[in-house]
Amino acid sequence: MGKRGPAPKPTQLRVLHGDRKDRINTDEPAPSAGEVVPPEWLGAEALDVWEEYAPDLEAKRVLTSWDVEAFAAWCDAVARRRDAARHVEEEGAVVEHPVFNKNGDQTGVRMGKNAWLLALDTADAQVRAYGARFGLTPSDRASLKIPNEGEGLGAERLLS
Repeated sequence: MGKRGPAPKPTQLRVLHGDRKDRINTDEPAPSAGEVVPPEWLGAEALDVWEEYAPDLEAKRVLTSWDVEAFAAWCDAVARRRDAARHVEEEGAVVEHPVFNKNGDQTGVRMGKNAWLLALDTADAQVRAYGARFGLTPSDRASLKIPNEGEGLGAERLLS
């Protein structure tokens, strides 16, 4: 069974709100400065998405070495979403589906929802879910705080 209730408030937000000191995690782990490299399994179109967004996110310290898999999943979802959207654009949202009799002979066609719409909806949900983690929509971005360039990431900065 997973954790109950809303997600915990980020430590930096707790400090800004003036939460009690015993509720502030001064030992929150922080990723080491390391190279952020796309994983090998990332496809060509998803790699293009990575190269479009990763440099800026890394420069703002939103994307770290700990976030590579989650960000790669977002890039992959964006690539799948673009592919599904292309198919829907070419084929339309409603397509003809063959109708068969009990002998397996085609007896006609019926109109139905394009299967690519399911892929599009699934990819959309994944793009929204992973994108929120990186502040990739205006409302999600409003909840992120980025430290100034000269500030460290340790507990001293959080409690000062």
